[in-house]
Amino acid sequence: MKHIDEYRDPALVSRLVEEIGKRAAKSWTIMEICGGQTHSIMRNGLDQLLPPNIDLVHGPGCPVCVTPLETIERALAIAAIPGVILASFGDMLRVPGNEKDLFMARSEGADVRIVFSPLEALQIARDNPGKEVVFLAVGFETTAPANAMAVRQAAREGVANFSELVSQVMVPPAMRAILSSPGNRVQGFLAAGHVCAIMGWEEYEPVAEEFGVPIVPAGFEPVDLLDGILKVVEMLEEGRGGVVNAYGRVVSREGNREARRVMNEVFEVADRPWRGIGVIPKSGLVLRREYARFDAEKRFDVGHIAPQESPLCRSGEVLQGHLKPSDCPAFGWECSPQTPLGATMVSSEGACAAYYRYHRQSL
Repeated sequence: MKHIDEYRDPALVSRLVEEIGKRAAKSWTIMEICGGQTHSIMRNGLDQLLPPNIDLVHGPGCPVCVTPLETIERALAIAAIPGVILASFGDMLRVPGNEKDLFMARSEGADVRIVFSPLEALQIARDNPGKEVVFLAVGFETTAPANAMAVRQAAREGVANFSELVSQVMVPPAMRAILSSPGNRVQGFLAAGHVCAIMGWEEYEPVAEEFGVPIVPAGFEPVDLLDGILKVVEMLEEGRGGVVNAYGRVVSREGNREARRVMNEVFEVADRPWRGIGVIPKSGLVLRREYARFDAEKRFDVGHIAPQESPLCRSGEVLQGHLKPSDCPAFGWECSPQTPLGATMVSSEGACAAYYRYHRQSL
């Protein structure tokens, strides 16, 4: 396929792997933030092609994985209310709560619908004026503009039966939390190309300067990822931090200004809990006061729901790069895609799911 095959070229992959081996004189630990990048690395065997002194660890960039347990339980509580339609992206339906997931809730009679866009959920609200329609609005900066657009459009049209259960998070505060952790192993980052397509790379520059680390926005194909890893290795070997863009065909420094404008109009920054990690200050987005009437958490009074995680699940350590999925004692035994303890085992971008699917495990 044009514009795809060249980024999967085996000869170019081999040259990049060889060049990484030549440049990497020392041992380095690099984190790819994005779960989509993790799956591409596993699927294409890039982790097995790299020299042994390059250790890839997997970050908290899977939006499903970091959606806190209380959001899932609140969604389940809202879905159980008569007259409510809960709309969600499909990958959220298998995320485990304490006792069930949204698929189970649907099998028990809840009106839970899979949509491909928050604007589709808004259309369901238009079509069902006698129902309350709640969209489960999760994700990083990638999904925030569309989620903001749905709320803004609902406000403009006066669609009063639409609301969002918001669990939006942002990448730079997570990077700061990882780098500030006493057990941090990460020395450089591959930043998520789709997030950077929205936000640009300006927001990473203060992080790179403060911690002296290289941050390289990268894409998702094998050549994209290896080119990003090579750039991180070169910067590490030269002892310099900063931001270097390896995804120039998609990412610019300023990002998508209109998307950022809409996002900032509807949302404001707030502290936010991350599943398995805890609260990261100023890492999330919440609806501004002008749009508070579209906040499903307030509308249905579910903010008090605060369940406890399974003590067996160590996904938080995986998401911070402290642990590889296969190092978790529950991996593949108590925790599998059929009986998941955490979202990292069921999400299409989850690191544990990638290790399970692509056999990076010792069972």
